[in-house]
Amino acid sequence: MERRSGCGVHQICFLFLLLFSLYPVCCRASWMWLGITSVGVPEKLGCANLPLTHKQKDLCKRKPHLLPSIKDGARIGIAECQTQFEHERWNCSTTKELSVFGYELTSGTKETAFIHAVMAAGLVQAVTRSCSAGNMTECGCDTSLQGTGSPSEGWHWGGCSDHIQYGTWFSRKFIDNAVKNMSSARGGDALLTMNEHNSEAGRQAVAKTMATDCRCHGVSGSCAVKTCWRTMASFERVGNFLKERYEGSVQVLDRSKRKVRRKEKDQRRVPIGKEELIFLNKSPNYCLEDRRWGVAGTRGRRCNRTSAGPDGCNLLCCGRGYNTHVVRHVERCECKFVWCCYVRCQKCESMNDMHTCK
Repeated sequence: MERRSGCGVHQICFLFLLLFSLYPVCCRASWMWLGITSVGVPEKLGCANLPLTHKQKDLCKRKPHLLPSIKDGARIGIAECQTQFEHERWNCSTTKELSVFGYELTSGTKETAFIHAVMAAGLVQAVTRSCSAGNMTECGCDTSLQGTGSPSEGWHWGGCSDHIQYGTWFSRKFIDNAVKNMSSARGGDALLTMNEHNSEAGRQAVAKTMATDCRCHGVSGSCAVKTCWRTMASFERVGNFLKERYEGSVQVLDRSKRKVRRKEKDQRRVPIGKEELIFLNKSPNYCLEDRRWGVAGTRGRRCNRTSAGPDGCNLLCCGRGYNTHVVRHVERCECKFVWCCYVRCQKCESMNDMHTCK
């Protein structure tokens, strides 16, 4: 029997390291790659061989137990981005390359803003969840509120509140170094300021969507006293919160000063909130494929002929029209339990129209 060691297959390790060494320096440090890797690969490669900046590698070596949370944060961030933009011209597509999002990661557009925000939020969510689950010795539940409350109203803080402070701290520590490394290589200080602001907006989204859960105590469930704690919302809600900020994102002046200002002259005195997403450059229309900029285009995308929204054939296909295919669909139906002991089903067949952009 052949024995395997190291990465599991030596050839995979060798090819990855070769690809990593030949990849452009400006795109090398994308920790987001961890979100599309196979199960177990990051742990087998080790911190030194992952596409991280030097400071990220040092942090990874000092806290290797957080590597699964970093990977999980990247995974849920990518998944939520693709869910939010599933039916739009830009559908948050990823590549197998180490840059993951390609040009969009550093283009300075609204899409860049959302990527940085949702990935930072994903890391906060994953690390905080790991703390609350008791998987780490350096953090656990947030006990700062315990013992306080409103005795006159019959409730107090207790239980296990999510320790979002630690998750937020780690997200800043881990991501902002990567933002500096990548932004300075592609767009200078203006892009750096933009990406740092949007990463922080993502962290604020997790904090703003937190909820208060309570449990009743009393005779026969009378709820004479309640114990309450703070808990993170589902990441879907965080994604919805950020998508709203994306829709209302603010274009700012492209300049090297650290303080960002709105591009519209009559709005420049209006301060930009920490929760707002900002961008430098207007987005392309994403209608036609442009390999130079990593734009996939919408040709071949499935659309909804009856929808007036972004997934409608008129908008998604950019006025080019669409093709209609008849798709045969077979599924089990009219299932009945037969004594004893199996289920008997019929096969139901349906013919449906599928529309794809020209």
